[in-house]
Amino acid sequence: MNVPSNLMYTKDHEWIRIENDSEAYVGITDFAQNELGDIVFVEIETVGENLKQGESFGNIEAVKTVSEVFMPVSGEILEFNSKLESDAALVNKDPYGEGWLIKIKIDEIDEINGLLKPEDYKALISV
Repeated sequence: MNVPSNLMYTKDHEWIRIENDSEAYVGITDFAQNELGDIVFVEIETVGENLKQGESFGNIEAVKTVSEVFMPVSGEILEFNSKLESDAALVNKDPYGEGWLIKIKIDEIDEINGLLKPEDYKALISV
């Protein structure tokens, strides 16, 4: 499984890439997309909303299941990756790049400290 070293992770298999002290991109991990299987639809209807860490910001629908996705940190959802409207499979093909889900404005940067470092996430998924 691919676990980039420049990201932080949640136990629910989301990743966050901080762009500066206030903005970040969020998606699901390679492990999560592999477990879900072929992703057919991504539903994010929370753009413009302020959500707390751990709250659901949308759903990912795969051929065999629907899974909620959760905020790694508190913040405002600034943008949904519009490429996913026409090609949800980008999440399968490139979960850390073209398959990102949302861009957020971080409210509590200190919440990052409670997330998993790459080595801790690798340990979690190798159990």
